[in-house]
Amino acid sequence: MSRIENRTFDELHIGDSASIVRTLTQKDIELFAIMSGDVNPAHVDEEFARSDMFHQVIAHGMWGGALISTVLGTQLPGPGAIYLTQSLRFRHPVCLGDTITVTVKVAEKSEEKKRVTLDCVATNEKGEVVISGTAEVLAPTEKISRERVILPEVKLLERGRYYRKLIEMVKGLAPIRTAIVHPVDSLALLTAIEAARAQLIIPVLIGPEAKLQAAARQINLDLSTYEVLHTRHSHAAAELAVALARERKVDALMRGSLDRDELMHFVDSPQGLRTDRRISHVFAADVPAYPQPLFITDAALNISPTLEEKHDIVQNAIDLVRALGIAQPRVAILSARETVSARMPSTLDAAVLCKMADRGQITGALIDGPLGFDVAVSEQAAKAKGVVSPVAGQANIFVVPDLESGNMLTKQLEQFADTQVAGLVIGGLVPVIPRRPTDNPLAHLGSCALALALVRYRQGISASAASA
Repeated sequence: MSRIENRTFDELHIGDSASIVRTLTQKDIELFAIMSGDVNPAHVDEEFARSDMFHQVIAHGMWGGALISTVLGTQLPGPGAIYLTQSLRFRHPVCLGDTITVTVKVAEKSEEKKRVTLDCVATNEKGEVVISGTAEVLAPTEKISRERVILPEVKLLERGRYYRKLIEMVKGLAPIRTAIVHPVDSLALLTAIEAARAQLIIPVLIGPEAKLQAAARQINLDLSTYEVLHTRHSHAAAELAVALARERKVDALMRGSLDRDELMHFVDSPQGLRTDRRISHVFAADVPAYPQPLFITDAALNISPTLEEKHDIVQNAIDLVRALGIAQPRVAILSARETVSARMPSTLDAAVLCKMADRGQITGALIDGPLGFDVAVSEQAAKAKGVVSPVAGQANIFVVPDLESGNMLTKQLEQFADTQVAGLVIGGLVPVIPRRPTDNPLAHLGSCALALALVRYRQGISASAASA
């Protein structure tokens, strides 16, 4: 199989045949849809397919036709053959997991023009004929033998996969009343309304009346169907939103058009939303190449946290991830190396945080560190470095040494790994949905779903139970 060799016209005889065997996978269907542009829901939409005549996803008809082309081009006659005509009859659907045997057999030869007619048939593992037909090719007259080309490996990366699952998971939960702070541009207002339409939040719009109305006109929105509280300016909007949260009249806050620091000035103040925990931020990164959601903390609020502050940052993140139905998150305390060194304070903090977990000062997760990012995401990297860890290669939560390193890590994932990033400010009386201007709409809905899951979890209502 290391070479591809043809059979010339003179070498072909009536009755000669060749076959290949393939098992249909989801990847086959997705690749064929991408290549062809055929996104017929019968092939790519599982929910629709269940209601269609076959009650399941089926292969594109020409996926089987392409397998016939494969046999003709690589085996019989092989390289040098020119495909002229093909007739096919599709007699039975090909479903996921079906093993298809494609056979072509020489039926006729035309000496004058060196043309060959072949019978083509594809059967499934039950012996049922799924495709039948004939092909006509111009057969090669010269012998060709070539090394088989090794094709590149194809990886299918589904952007936003985790956010779609998260939004689906919280569908059974009642939406949370959310103060939208100063949404006076059309984008800020629209993102809040889209979250409301997705039944993740019940918006309470807070801001200057004239500016809110102007933003609403830009997106043809009737504000009369929503609760609106008018304030003179953004400072007053932030102050009122925090007061409503303190009075338990809203379950969450969402940043509108005001600067993040302006909002956090009121949130993270003695008269704001502080609890006995440090307020911190968690990025929920949907990395297509990573098999599970990846949470990074703190890459947005705490610039150079102390050990005591890192304790709260870690516990905040654990509580959030547990609210999403992950009973025992795996926490990687990141550093540049896996051994403790007095010359690297981040390794000392990591070692102490792990001991805190051993003594029950941090609860609800498996914690290990210091770990390099490569070891945290790859068991192979851990083996190569001789690191034995229950977290290596399986981490959910990544605790960065400081804001700078976390911010760089997050942006690298966004730019180089096709990552989408949602986020949430936690540790206060209510969660705060930060809404970055660069947020993808799906990622923003993911942030709202995080807030919804956390609020209901604190009330003893599980998102995973609600979706069951």
